[in-house]
Amino acid sequence: MARKIKATFKEVPRKITGKINTKEKFEAHRLELAESVWSAMKANDSQECHNCHAFETMDLDSQSKSAAKRHSAERRLQKGETCIDCHKGIAHTLPSVQSDP
Repeated sequence: MARKIKATFKEVPRKITGKINTKEKFEAHRLELAESVWSAMKANDSQECHNCHAFETMDLDSQSKSAAKRHSAERRLQKGETCIDCHKGIAHTLPSVQSDP
């Protein structure tokens, strides 16, 4: 919830100033906005995910071998990864990335 409130304080001024006041403008800035959120989530260990999900309650046996390995405590500690490192695009559509010609 706190993340949504923070996002509102960033997005409302952008809408008022016209930076993202249309779908087209929002899409043009979608990657920039997403990267800002991903950076914040990396910095806070994906706290938004942990509000509902806990590694301690995950049934690793019901996951694929690959997912279970990624969710293991050993790997997370060794790699320093958090949810957002693998799960970008889960809650929102990923921004399209255009390559330079």
